[in-house]
Amino acid sequence: MEMKLEVVVVPVTDVDRAKGFYQGLGWRLDADVASGEDFRVVQLTPPGSACSVIFGTGLSSARPGSAEGLHLVVTDIEAARAELVGRGVEVGEVFHDAGGVFHRAGTAGRVPGPDPERSSYGSFASFADPDGNGWVLQEITERLPGR
Repeated sequence: MEMKLEVVVVPVTDVDRAKGFYQGLGWRLDADVASGEDFRVVQLTPPGSACSVIFGTGLSSARPGSAEGLHLVVTDIEAARAELVGRGVEVGEVFHDAGGVFHRAGTAGRVPGPDPERSSYGSFASFADPDGNGWVLQEITERLPGR
């Protein structure tokens, strides 16, 4: 049976501030639905993505800002970073991992600059939303077999 990741819940403090931030990234607003004072769902989708994020009121018991390692796949890490910076987002410098495989939690093992061989899956940049939820841009130019 096929299963597709459709939605990721992102815990936020201020729904309108988060909505403005993600719309400022150029993400499509799919829904903003409230059912009284205690329940509101906002859904946005990054350009080209089949998966959306949702946040709101009465939606999650997770601590605002506790999401980390949310990946956005791009084909050109430097262009994607520049676009976000141009939209006013504070994005860290492009990096690759010292081990050459996948980045580690936090900043351990980060080496400045893109992967020296520009291998697919090997270059990253990170940013956070206003609550501190952590996002990672990952450059993928060629998918592994079966992907």
